Amino acid sequence: MDAALLLALGLLAQSLGLSLELPGLRKPSTLYPWRRAPGLGRVRRAWVIPPISVSENHKRLPYPLVQIKSDKQQLGSVIYSIQGPGVDEEPRGVFSIDKFTGKVSLNAMLDREKTDRFRLRAFALDLGGSALEEPTDLEIVVVDQNDNRPVFRQEVFTGRVLEGAVPGTYVTKAEATDADDPETDNAALRYSILEQGGPQLFSIHEHTGEIRTVQVGLDREVVAVHNLTLQVADMSGDGLTATALAIITLEDVNDNAPAFTRDEFFMEATEAISGVDVGRLQVEDRDLPGSPNWAARFTILEGDPDGQFAIRTDPRTNEGVLSVVKPLDYESCEQYDLKVAENPLRTSLAEGAAAGTPVATFAAQDPDTQQLQRLSYSKDYDPEDWLQVDGATGQVQTQRVLSPASPFLKDGWYRAIILVHDNASPPCTATGTLSIEILEVNDHAPELSSPSGSLCSEPDQGAGLVLGAVDEDLPPHGAPFHFQLSPRVPELARNWSVSQVNVSHVRLRLRHQVQEGLHRLSLLLRDSGQPPQQREQLLNVTVCRCGQDGTCLPGASALRSGGAGLSLGALVILLASVILLLLLALPVALVARSRQRSWDKGLLPGLQDDLRDNILNYDEQGGGEEDQDAYDISQLRHPTGALGTPLGRPLLRRDAPFGQARPPPPRLLPTSPADIADFINDGLEAADSDPSVPPYDTALIYDYEGGGSVAGTLSSILSSLGDEDQDYTCLRDWGPRFARLADLYGPP
Repeated sequence: MDAALLLALGLLAQSLGLSLELPGLRKPSTLYPWRRAPGLGRVRRAWVIPPISVSENHKRLPYPLVQIKSDKQQLGSVIYSIQGPGVDEEPRGVFSIDKFTGKVSLNAMLDREKTDRFRLRAFALDLGGSALEEPTDLEIVVVDQNDNRPVFRQEVFTGRVLEGAVPGTYVTKAEATDADDPETDNAALRYSILEQGGPQLFSIHEHTGEIRTVQVGLDREVVAVHNLTLQVADMSGDGLTATALAIITLEDVNDNAPAFTRDEFFMEATEAISGVDVGRLQVEDRDLPGSPNWAARFTILEGDPDGQFAIRTDPRTNEGVLSVVKPLDYESCEQYDLKVAENPLRTSLAEGAAAGTPVATFAAQDPDTQQLQRLSYSKDYDPEDWLQVDGATGQVQTQRVLSPASPFLKDGWYRAIILVHDNASPPCTATGTLSIEILEVNDHAPELSSPSGSLCSEPDQGAGLVLGAVDEDLPPHGAPFHFQLSPRVPELARNWSVSQVNVSHVRLRLRHQVQEGLHRLSLLLRDSGQPPQQREQLLNVTVCRCGQDGTCLPGASALRSGGAGLSLGALVILLASVILLLLLALPVALVARSRQRSWDKGLLPGLQDDLRDNILNYDEQGGGEEDQDAYDISQLRHPTGALGTPLGRPLLRRDAPFGQARPPPPRLLPTSPADIADFINDGLEAADSDPSVPPYDTALIYDYEGGGSVAGTLSSILSSLGDEDQDYTCLRDWGPRFARLADLYGPP
């Protein structure tokens, strides 16, 4: 770097109030906090020192921060000092200043989490101790570093949710904190789930930490507790991390009916004895043991017309305990065949059954035969609110269509609990489980997984295009699927072929080479349901040139993009339309351009130079884009005050009669350059005759700023008595356009 350039940089830095810093040398910036900002006609103000930023955890100490100077005394005759927290207040000794040079240094490592800024006072004294300047503020801002790892508020978060909950159900919320600056990415936290030990049944909101269910299939009988490993990371997910555990417990619902362990139980009883237990009936229920959902309820349906037997539930084992409540007589009956139910009622219903479809009827009996009682029925558990029960008859029917995606539809079964109670005092109740099997109906046709793809133009290149299909119906009404080129378009079979890959996919190939570009094929898809459902669907296939690896070459990307929109024919039509519009617009533009040129040449020939008159604002210290009320433009249009004319009233000439003159006839434009002078003179005469405007040779006031100015006029136009004292030759120095005016009005 030469000496001249160094000198120029030094002068520039000094003018900006900074010291020059060369590469490899750490020198503090030099500030003149007491220097006054120059300005003409303005109130002088001291400079405001911007905050000085320094990073926390800075290890290279002492570290120069800034240098302050006073220009009232020469170097060496000013004593500098600073006061405040970090200097003579706690924490002491963090900052220091060289009393002769004014250099401020950092002497200790900073921690933004303890103190994020320091506000100091700087002083400048002469050698005698007198103040040279007023004290000035010096603010030091500690810049945050990502030196704090985020921390979860808890090591373990717990949550509970019903099994079978619909997707989107709130479970719990994880929260974490970060001690770094919350206004920076150092504290921008993002939550995620690292592991949940199985299917992705839960999700966490990356910003709020809320954990919700995302899929159906929460089954307490399969997995009762889910353990989630959570992670939080700062720097918007790319920085320091921390982990925690979320334990989610599934709450039981009565979604499993009890079942006997055997179809038949054999027991023996002694005659003429009552009040004894004769045996136990074992059942299995997958619901939570010990809960009301697990407790079985037994009923003797047949074989005991005289009420000689009773059955109760052992609350510890959930077994049915059969007992004799009335003495038995061997001679009257040596064997009793009892039909006992654990109180479930099973039935089936077709998928999509309409509202009002009968489901089942509960018929309860009250063993208190000596007292007539009225029974009534109601729902005790119906998670989808799908059923309605007739309170008097116990008839159950649907009240709307059940969604096939219901989370309470498990393995094709829907379970509800019906309650029956009598009107005795106190009333007695009993419950019955209703298990409804939803029979799958083939009401959806299969469709292509992807309606587009690419294929090599050479039949022996590539592996072909693999096509798949999906069906919303469940087996056996879904796969295997049957793919077929549409019989309505027989020419497709001459160029294309499909071969089965598996029950849900086929491979599409070319029989021979075809033209590159987009091809639309019509495929017929059919499922295996009864009766089968089928759909005809369009497939967009882009045929392209391929490399040795069987993939489309880069040059074929334009053809491949056509599969998402217009065909080649449509693109050609579109481009042709655009070109036609351009051809129609071109003659119109040429005619308009020709007329404009002829007007310009006929009016002022020779003034075709490409000149631009620009208004340059060199110094604007007021207003701005938001200052829309700085000037009242109406005052410029209709000035008041010295002119004595009220606002809104046009100025009228005093030497012209009042009234409106008849508008002059339209003037013809000059046909040759020689007629321009006459054209201009006629225009001036017409302007002088117009009573609504001042004469042409009258001074025009463009901006009225009040009267009484001590300055003289800026022009001698008002004092001019004629044109003979006007010198127009200076106009030649202003450019070609003004030179033409000088020729018209200047001396010949």
